Amino acid sequence: MLHAPRQTGKTTTLAALAGALNATGEYAAVRFSCERASLLDDPADAEARILDAIRIEAENAELAPECLPPTPWSDASRGNRLFHGLRTWAEQCPRKLVLLIDEIDSLKGPVLVSALRLLRDGYTSANIRFPHSVVLCGMRNVRDYKAASGGDPTRLGTSSPFNISAGSLRIDDFSMSEIAELYGQHTDLTGQKFSDEAVERAYHASQGQPWLVNALARDIIEMMEVPADEEITDELMDRAVERLIAQRATHLDSLAARLHEPRVSRFIQPMITGGGVAGDATYDDDLSYVRDLGLVTRASPPLISNPIYQEVIGRVLSHSVQHQIDAEPKAFLLPDGRLDVPKIQRDFVAFWKANAEILDTDRTYHEAACHLVFQAFLQRVVNGGGLIDREYALGRRRLDLMIHKPYLADDGRRALQQSAFELKVRSEVTGDQIADGLEQLDGYLDRLGLDTGTLVVFDRRRNAPPVTERTSIGTAESPSGRVITLIRA
Repeated sequence: MLHAPRQTGKTTTLAALAGALNATGEYAAVRFSCERASLLDDPADAEARILDAIRIEAENAELAPECLPPTPWSDASRGNRLFHGLRTWAEQCPRKLVLLIDEIDSLKGPVLVSALRLLRDGYTSANIRFPHSVVLCGMRNVRDYKAASGGDPTRLGTSSPFNISAGSLRIDDFSMSEIAELYGQHTDLTGQKFSDEAVERAYHASQGQPWLVNALARDIIEMMEVPADEEITDELMDRAVERLIAQRATHLDSLAARLHEPRVSRFIQPMITGGGVAGDATYDDDLSYVRDLGLVTRASPPLISNPIYQEVIGRVLSHSVQHQIDAEPKAFLLPDGRLDVPKIQRDFVAFWKANAEILDTDRTYHEAACHLVFQAFLQRVVNGGGLIDREYALGRRRLDLMIHKPYLADDGRRALQQSAFELKVRSEVTGDQIADGLEQLDGYLDRLGLDTGTLVVFDRRRNAPPVTERTSIGTAESPSGRVITLIRA
């Protein structure tokens, strides 16, 4: 079993494995996908699609004629053609037959059960020839296929089709040293170097997610067309990160499209607010689902997988608000290129007083509406000239935000302005949250090495005063003696 989230290199790995096995002269290996049968509910209809996929890929693999599938496949009755076809192929093939079955978990319900049962049946039948080895490849491990079939274990009837796995491998994300090695292969081919800082930036932004690691380098080399004699720096990598987020390529768009699914929003919304997730009968399966998508880590509690996903999630969920924000980004820039943070604070207070009652109506992410409006305001102000770093996590009862804004220092060197914000919610249960927020913000600022920050407390009580009366801006002293800007909203 080979499993990993989408866009991590599973299909590429299978294709390389098939080529390596065929090159030995001992095996006839064929990689094929089950996707063309993914919408079918009748196993007999699905087997015809699967057999067609096998034949096409076997011919594309340029196997020797004696190793190709039989023509026709089988004259067995409907429902038995796949089993008998594989048996006949294995009997006539002079090499050991290896099937590399991609997208196996795209099959659902009875179709998935039927496919697994025939593999088990062929494996346990002592007096017949059958494929020598099989690799099942998908987002989930074979033991999780009951849930993958739709979340209802009763649809599959029994666990017996699932106890056929001899081993399970998971494709992990790249480590920073592996990213350096991968980018080093480009250097070996072209002479173009990646600075150590660029590699570190790529790792931080992607956390080693394979598609992102490759997409960042591709954007710099092919889209920006940076000359081969020019070193790839962290500044170029920063631009690639921003461009990738703004473009929302297919991989990022496919993840963003799932944000409003109940199983996904169940975890993403409390991550944004720092709340918790109530456990129930579907908790484990829903958590497995968002992990299998690659949206969250396998840590406990789970986190958004990487800063690029964090940024995309924040922008997607706050996008509908951004066009309602009448703010000119240039108006928030100081002469030296830094952001005018006090103006950001004042203008948000004015904006919130005028618009909070209208904007705080998001249905899917209602509990996170305040957080999303604030993020939308920051995004509109920053507008590509900086980066908003969002720290989402379950159970922390807060959202930490950091604006990174590059500018030129007095000596002409590139510098980085960092501004920290912490968002809290006041409710009937939590209390006013100011004391806790100041203490938590102290810890955040200690970690960042900053002298001050902004605490925003949204009042979500049902009997809260009108927004125009309760919204204000002032200062408060943190436990460590920092002067903190306090916004009550």
